[in-house]
Amino acid sequence: MIEAPKPLFADILRLHARWRGQRPVITVGATQLSWQAFDARTEQVANALIDMGIGPGSCVAMLMSNGLEWVEVLCGAIKAGVCVAPINLSVTDEAIERMVLDSGACAVFASASQCARVDAMRTRLPAIQHYVAVHAPTHWVDFATWRDRASAECLALGPSADDPFNIIYSSGTTGLPKGIVHSHRRRVDWAYDVGMALRFHSGAVTLCPVGLFSNISMGALLFTLLNGGQLVIMEQFEPGAFIEAVERHRCTHVIMVPLQFQKVFEHVTFEPGRLGSMQMMCTVGSPMQADLKARIAAAVSADLIELYGLTEGIITTLDPEDVHRKTASVGKPVAGTDIRIINDQGERLAIGECGEIIGWSRFVMSGYHGRAEATEEALWRDERGRPWLRTGDIGRLDEDGFLYIVDRKKDMILSGGQNIYPADIEAVLKTHPLVFDCAVIGIPDQKWGETPLALVMPRPGEAPMAAEALRVWVNERLGKQQRIAQLEFRDDLPRNPTGKLLKRELREPYWPPVHA
Repeated sequence: MIEAPKPLFADILRLHARWRGQRPVITVGATQLSWQAFDARTEQVANALIDMGIGPGSCVAMLMSNGLEWVEVLCGAIKAGVCVAPINLSVTDEAIERMVLDSGACAVFASASQCARVDAMRTRLPAIQHYVAVHAPTHWVDFATWRDRASAECLALGPSADDPFNIIYSSGTTGLPKGIVHSHRRRVDWAYDVGMALRFHSGAVTLCPVGLFSNISMGALLFTLLNGGQLVIMEQFEPGAFIEAVERHRCTHVIMVPLQFQKVFEHVTFEPGRLGSMQMMCTVGSPMQADLKARIAAAVSADLIELYGLTEGIITTLDPEDVHRKTASVGKPVAGTDIRIINDQGERLAIGECGEIIGWSRFVMSGYHGRAEATEEALWRDERGRPWLRTGDIGRLDEDGFLYIVDRKKDMILSGGQNIYPADIEAVLKTHPLVFDCAVIGIPDQKWGETPLALVMPRPGEAPMAAEALRVWVNERLGKQQRIAQLEFRDDLPRNPTGKLLKRELREPYWPPVHA
């Protein structure tokens, strides 16, 4: 029997360069590279890493803003078999230091804007042997100089299937986030399965408006590169610039968070025809409210797909064919993935019952970096001993098998012995024309244990409204057990770059610290 080859991303990138040659692969601002030129640059990065003694088994940390160099470092590392740890630039210096230490990285790649904050922690990063930066200050190695003195020939041996591809940190707002490890084989499987569900193809021109360190952008990059398409990188998201970029580059695909969609579709320059080249628009990161989803689907001819998933490796999609009849759903598992709903005892729940979502796929994470215990805690084993990934999300399935997200398990409010799901209250609040964004959290209550508080960000330009009047309005539309006790207006609500509300930050001022 002939053993079929099983190409990894390193192989796929090189093959595209061979067969696609002069076709464009990446555009950033006024700079555009062909597959051939991009291949040469990423071979140089791979060889420069090897020249520094960095190869399979090593990890490099990336503190880089969106740009061409970010993608070059990623793809060069892929070819060299080096694991990458992309770091969220919006978190505190303390969180960055902890993630770099946790990753075991031996080198840091940074944008010039990040050099000063890294310099301040150098003495506490003993494992870091190399500091490379784009437009580097004098005491750093300059990225372009470092890259260009290396050979552009294919010299790297590349990774094995089970070598770590990346460590993606789950958050970074407080404490030490968990590093999610994917192998090279699982990243290829993920790109095939999810990229197919999102309808990527060789003609895709993918606009990337989200920070490249996130798994959202990692998806947009890898789905496009797998299929031989073209990337258009936005250095920073702004809704007007997004609309202009779609028009200028005739972009066909995008993956971004609901808040970005909301800003684009409410921008003063938005007209449906300006997004006429779009073929697929994917919303991900947090639930998109049903009315916004319906409004976007009606306004553009592009396929609107909602994706629910975890970086750890469970994905469902609501296909455009189902948007109007199952608007509030997040769809069904992608091909080759399975999900269940279970209760706290691990029992499978019936249709319509709310419980924790669990699932498995061929691209599930290898585990949490250096945390065997946390990896095991993330698993649930069925009657056959098969491991399923616990999501920590509460959901239900309808009679047609469509999944509905009820809320995060940790965000559930327990009031007077009743489970209250903040997402249900938030969905009602968002129907009021004054409300641009909102969050509902549980705060201490002497009688009920905890009770709902609504934090509301008003829509710009709308006439002001008294908080008490809005509280009365929403309570008239809620069940008796759901009614909010207080409502406060806020100028902003904290979200991470993937669009998730940082409810832990919102809760902290209301709950006294717990002392051991």
